[in-house]
Amino acid sequence: MAARSSFPNISSAARGGAFALLFAFSATALAQTPVRVGVVPAEKREVTKGAEFVGRVDAIQKVVIQARVKGFLQAVKFKEGQAVKVGDPLYEIEPEQFKAAVDQAQGALARAEASKTLAAIQLQRASELYAKQAGTAVQRDQAAASDKEAGGGVLSARANLETANINFGYTSITAPIDGRIGLTNVTAGNVVGPDSGALATIVSEDPIYVTFPISQREFLRVTGDAKEKLDNVGATLIFPDGSTYGPAGKINFVDVKVDRATDTIALRAVFPNPDGVLRDGQLVRVKLASDQPKSAVVAPQSALLADKDGVYVFVVEDGKAVMRRIKTGAESGADVVVQSGLSPGDMIIVQGLTNVRPGAPVAASPVQSRS
Repeated sequence: MAARSSFPNISSAARGGAFALLFAFSATALAQTPVRVGVVPAEKREVTKGAEFVGRVDAIQKVVIQARVKGFLQAVKFKEGQAVKVGDPLYEIEPEQFKAAVDQAQGALARAEASKTLAAIQLQRASELYAKQAGTAVQRDQAAASDKEAGGGVLSARANLETANINFGYTSITAPIDGRIGLTNVTAGNVVGPDSGALATIVSEDPIYVTFPISQREFLRVTGDAKEKLDNVGATLIFPDGSTYGPAGKINFVDVKVDRATDTIALRAVFPNPDGVLRDGQLVRVKLASDQPKSAVVAPQSALLADKDGVYVFVVEDGKAVMRRIKTGAESGADVVVQSGLSPGDMIIVQGLTNVRPGAPVAASPVQSRS
């Protein structure tokens, strides 16, 4: 005997409709299952006003080493990249010819001084003869002129000797500042001179400047009242990999004019650099923060979402996920300042966001960390 159907009085079409209804009921029940999410409350706390800008590291002192006399370069006396102190030897240009020039100038000075001595004696004799009416006024005047000419010769010879000594001193090139020296552009054996260009460059390292442009609007936002002293505005550096430079800096210069092309003001901060971590020309981010904190509502940056209409977050209200449009301000660590759209205590969804939809039921659990 054939087995009986479980629905003996229901047609096949009716049975199919029943199964579809059962499936729709199950899907609806599944859709109403609360989504598990992690939440943190929006907080109101003291934050400092701040902003980030792109800056360039500038050495306080930067010296281009050049030859001041022409000759063969006999020696390079430094290691490229090493730290140098004032007076450290760097280059030596053949000194022999310049030492010979010094000796020659000394000889010329000795001859000039001898001529001056003779001229002075002749002037004294001519004056005595003229006083005894044994000589003429012409002879006396000629002797006086010769004496002055000999004196001029001594001055000229002495100046030539000084010049020769100066040039001789230029054959030994030493470091004019404390700092770090770069690559040498010329090696021993080459002829160098004033027209040879830069031999090397020395830059100072500690302390060091960071210069950056800032718009007038940001300038007023960071400093607050225009009368507030910039001494109260601190500066920190952030490297391209996101790490932060340890020592804090201090603004020590604000340009006296605004760049008309960019409507920005140039600011400069000075940073300690004892380990030489900061290098001239390096690109960094500069973060400014006022010392005067203000109360503001903050939310975790991990909760922020965005679409074509702007930034929003999901909050939990009456067991459901509700979208909130917000206006954000400056970052504050792992959080962001919320200028409008949230109130202290609003439960912000930070975990499980991929499964959250507006109006969907949620089962919220507190999250201990905002990282």
